[in-house]
Amino acid sequence: MTNSSVGFPQFYQIQQILDRFLDTIRKWVQAATVIAIDHQGTAVTNEQFKQLQKENRRLREELDILKRAAVLLAKRWIFIAAERPLFL
Repeated sequence: MTNSSVGFPQFYQIQQILDRFLDTIRKWVQAATVIAIDHQGTAVTNEQFKQLQKENRRLREELDILKRAAVLLAKRWIFIAAERPLFL
């Protein structure tokens, strides 16, 4: 009679369960690790830093779009102003 037939999990099954458990704990610790202190003295975790980087990237993209739109609108306004006389 083997251990698995009695209901005992095999060694590699236990190892897989523990590996997943340890990986989860490692991820939690990494996400909660303080990597910096901001100008207000608040701790910034790795996860918060990644979120700030993502938001910063999105805001830079939005700013770039707005700058391009401003240039296009300015060109259009100059073109329209050049076609119309200043005095009626």
